[in-house]
Amino acid sequence: MIRSLLVSILVLVFIGLAAVFAALNPGRISLDFAFLATEMEKSLAIVGAIALGWAFGIACALFGILRLLAQRRSLRRALRLAEQEVQALRSLPVQDAD
Repeated sequence: MIRSLLVSILVLVFIGLAAVFAALNPGRISLDFAFLATEMEKSLAIVGAIALGWAFGIACALFGILRLLAQRRSLRRALRLAEQEVQALRSLPVQDAD
């Protein structure tokens, strides 16, 4: 409950900051993406670039997290097998070394 409230407040703060940023940076710029040329507001271009960078960072982190989850699953499987082997060895009778 508190976490969702904090996230909502944080989102509203960022929306407010974006609105202030847009008001302080009026004007249009032209952008040429080699396959598309467009004209847009300065603030929209900067906020869009920040959003794309954020999304790219999340995607890169996601690939790393997925790799770590797969590694963890593999290690848990190896641990389970090792524990089963130890249990099997403990149940064997002890042989004297005469």
